[in-house]
Amino acid sequence: MVATDSMPSLPEDPAVLRALLLATLEQRDAAMAERDALAARNEQLHHLLMALKRRQFGQKSERLPEDQLLFAFEEIEATLATGEAEVGQRSKALRDQQARRRRGNRGQLPAHLPRIEQVLLPERETCPCCAGLLVEIGADSAERLDVLPARFRVLVTRRPKLACRACPGVVLQAPAPERLVPGGLPTEATVAQVLVARYADHLPLYRQAQMLARQGLTLGREVLADWLGTAAQEIRPVVRRLREILLASPRLFADETTLPVLDPGRGKVKKGYAWALARDDRPWGGTDPPAVVFRYAPGRGQEHARALLAGYRGIVQCDGYAAYKAL
Repeated sequence: MVATDSMPSLPEDPAVLRALLLATLEQRDAAMAERDALAARNEQLHHLLMALKRRQFGQKSERLPEDQLLFAFEEIEATLATGEAEVGQRSKALRDQQARRRRGNRGQLPAHLPRIEQVLLPERETCPCCAGLLVEIGADSAERLDVLPARFRVLVTRRPKLACRACPGVVLQAPAPERLVPGGLPTEATVAQVLVARYADHLPLYRQAQMLARQGLTLGREVLADWLGTAAQEIRPVVRRLREILLASPRLFADETTLPVLDPGRGKVKKGYAWALARDDRPWGGTDPPAVVFRYAPGRGQEHARALLAGYRGIVQCDGYAAYKAL
């Protein structure tokens, strides 16, 4: 058979041919791995599209709640990342491509985080040619985000009793410090951690109890609820002061939203309202820090709006609800 002019010429050296074949096989494997990754991503995106259509156009009983939809998004993204990692292990070229993409998207780590430097030196510090000492001419540095898992500890307060050998009945001892939760176990930092996890991170108490159980701490949800109630009482002056600061602002935002409230004696929940008073003038060049105060009320009548804004003389930004128009 006569080779055509379009046939590429191949080297005659077997070693060169072998290297060319290995390179071709590697390129083929990389292309197949990329194809499989794109197919998996296409399938996941198809499921995501179906979920979005169900959310937007499905019957009311079939629509996914927003939190479940966000959870589905997270699961899909995690599945896609798992597939990409698996494909990257089989293809060095695709793995390098993924690394370049991550480096381009990760941004900079905050400057206030402490830096722990690890110096990696070569196995030998002498020249492999002349055995002379090597000198540093530069260095490459890279940063990674690390975390120290939360560690619980026990603070032991020891109060020695001091007695006088010459004077009978004389015993001196430092008074016991006050506790945020009288008779309870937690320090102020522990209660603050539970508060932040519950109200800033929306982590229910029963889940926090499960996390504590992994540390060998048997603290039920009712114990954590007791801590929250005690802390809420202690920070009342802070809330009052924050409301005073907000009422001194030239412009405020007000709104109300429903929330379920336990109805003792009925074994059910009833509807309550959280009235919000907020300030955030940063988009308009304001220098005051943003702040918000919530006030619970059993209803949304105008008397609750008056109580929320009592003593205020300024501009209130709100919706068209009639209770605000009566002020």
